[in-house]
Amino acid sequence: MVRTLQRWFDSDIGYSFRTSPVAIAAAVIAFVCVFCAVFARWVAPHDPFDLSTLVLSDAQLPPAWYAHGTAKYLLGTDDQGRDILSALMYGARISLAVGVASVLLSMLIGISLGLLAGFRGGWIDSALMRLCDVMLSFPAILIALLIAGVGRAMFPDAHETLAFGVLIISISLSGWVQ
Repeated sequence: MVRTLQRWFDSDIGYSFRTSPVAIAAAVIAFVCVFCAVFARWVAPHDPFDLSTLVLSDAQLPPAWYAHGTAKYLLGTDDQGRDILSALMYGARISLAVGVASVLLSMLIGISLGLLAGFRGGWIDSALMRLCDVMLSFPAILIALLIAGVGRAMFPDAHETLAFGVLIISISLSGWVQ
């Protein structure tokens, strides 16, 4: 592991990364965002799901750097008095989970179909390539919305419980070809 990191650090990409302050700043910001998302329970100043801590008199407070803002709520509060910074940290956990799961499922689909096309060849390879051409001719967001709409129509009563899975599947099925 250390040798691999050392080789990357000594490579042209590692040198370009080390000498670019923008790349370093972007990596630090990305690391902080992922850290806050993963450890939101301990890092967030307030729990947005704990209804006993809500104070309606703190509703719609501006961010701390505005007039009448307070350091207790750095990004302000919403109309129910919930801290916006804490809500962002807790919401980032869901976004991170959807992103990671979608990428893993897309990789599984793409690698499996690529291996099938590569090893079998012939008409299977041609059919899968035409499928890829069709998938690439439509915008990914259009395909994802179509799959999400079909999923919602198929399971109207269980939409709220299946929304997470339908979202992951719709993003994965629209993005595996890329």
